[in-house]
Amino acid sequence: MGLAILILGLVVFIGAHVFVTRREARADVIARIGEGPYKGVFSVVAAIGLGLIIYGFALYRREGMIEIWSPPIWTRHLAIPLMWLAFICLAAAYIQGDIKRVLKHPMLVGVKIWALAHLLANGDLGAMIMFGSLLAWAVFDRVSLKYRTDPGGPPIPVGGRKNDAIAILIGTILFAAFGYVFHPLWIGVPVFGA
Repeated sequence: MGLAILILGLVVFIGAHVFVTRREARADVIARIGEGPYKGVFSVVAAIGLGLIIYGFALYRREGMIEIWSPPIWTRHLAIPLMWLAFICLAAAYIQGDIKRVLKHPMLVGVKIWALAHLLANGDLGAMIMFGSLLAWAVFDRVSLKYRTDPGGPPIPVGGRKNDAIAILIGTILFAAFGYVFHPLWIGVPVFGA
């Protein structure tokens, strides 16, 4: 049952995000209901999808994970620095500097690194479906950005290396907080140590 809920959550969450890439359909909806209500509906649908993903994955883990392969221990060690980079990319999406200028879409780069790190470190079916789906979505979204003709959201001011230093600092703090506190608390799996 958990796997079915996880997949439903992925369909809802990714479906909402794929709809954003359909710019004409999105513009039609915004013209009909307004930008504020559109953002509200999108946020609720995405939150429902995310909630279903989290609940479904937790239930799947409780029901007994379906092991497909057993990743070597080094993949877990590789996942840690990859996750640090993913958090820096996440921060750089909002504290924009040269990292943003080079990566163009650091949030999507961060999602791809996050998904890849977890695919390397986990060999069970649920993890492969979840992280593989989110990796595929991030790749699809990045490709779709190349074909968009509209400007998207309002630009965030881009700074220089000072912003990069701040993004690295905040990304490192978030990485440590998730690694030491939130991942063990929410996921039940310690990142550092045994």
